[in-house]
Amino acid sequence: MSALETVKKYYDCFNNKDWQGMLALVHPEIKHQPNQGDERIGIELFTAFLQMMDECYEETLTEIVLLSEPTGNRVAAEFIVNGIYKKGDEDSPAAHGQKYVLPAGAFLEVKGDKITRVTTYYNLPLWIKLVS
Repeated sequence: MSALETVKKYYDCFNNKDWQGMLALVHPEIKHQPNQGDERIGIELFTAFLQMMDECYEETLTEIVLLSEPTGNRVAAEFIVNGIYKKGDEDSPAAHGQKYVLPAGAFLEVKGDKITRVTTYYNLPLWIKLVS
């Protein structure tokens, strides 16, 4: 499977709420670099992150565009996050089912058929404005 196919499957799993499918596509020492906060290394921390996200947010990604560089090991993703804020996350506004639509992007590194890095970017002040 190419890096593009791996990342496409990863985001398909995300949209289908198939967390086990997502986890099957990441390397045990996955490096997760979020927009805010500390880097997470390892599948245990990444799994905990997915559980927190599932509790706090209902999200679907649309308008996904994937681009690969010449070696085929890195993929850039651009998408729109269509979400519902279900449960308050630390240091964030109170949640009461607010809907939001937010452009975002990610950079992923793939070795073999496993994603070894996910770096995500979005406009946090805009998200706060949308849910406040």
